[in-house]
Amino acid sequence: MIAFVEGKLEVKTPTYLVVNCGGVGYSINISLNTYEQMSGLSSARVLTHMVVKEDSHTLFGFAEESERELFLHLLSVNGVGSNTARMILSSLKPLEIKQAITSGNWSLLKSVKGIGPKTAQRIVIDLQDKIQKAGIATGDLNTTITPQNKTMEEALAALLMLGFNKSEAEKGLQKIKQQNPDYSVEELIKHTLKVI
Repeated sequence: MIAFVEGKLEVKTPTYLVVNCGGVGYSINISLNTYEQMSGLSSARVLTHMVVKEDSHTLFGFAEESERELFLHLLSVNGVGSNTARMILSSLKPLEIKQAITSGNWSLLKSVKGIGPKTAQRIVIDLQDKIQKAGIATGDLNTTITPQNKTMEEALAALLMLGFNKSEAEKGLQKIKQQNPDYSVEELIKHTLKVI
């Protein structure tokens, strides 16, 4: 599997990128969310997931790991294909999708083009426990690690690799971040290890 593609962005549209990686142009399907985050960049590292079908091999790209994880969760739902998952990620922000799932707000998911009430309900039923176990807060934006905060994201990833529970690690990081918002990744991890 191709985990990421890094290089010059030769083509950038709201639906796909062409990344020049070592002289090879990779065409990568993206969501509107990823497109917004790539605006202004001339080169980037694009996280990827390859969808293999009988007649095609398609790369889907993401600006952040949290969006890729959500894409994979959506693909696990019966009746949700890669293009439908991309449509959901283009219509709503990842945090909005996660909160809709955890709070059972399937009517928000139904507002996405191509998603009927049965599919929206199936997404909520199938993913509610998975998203909650991943430590996504419902309704409280302040207790969720925002994708824009790279320092917190890197510190959280390191703590998860060390074997800590995600919600426990997030709470510890939030506590330390409130004490000093300017901590580096290393300082965040070091101080968080003392409180969890």
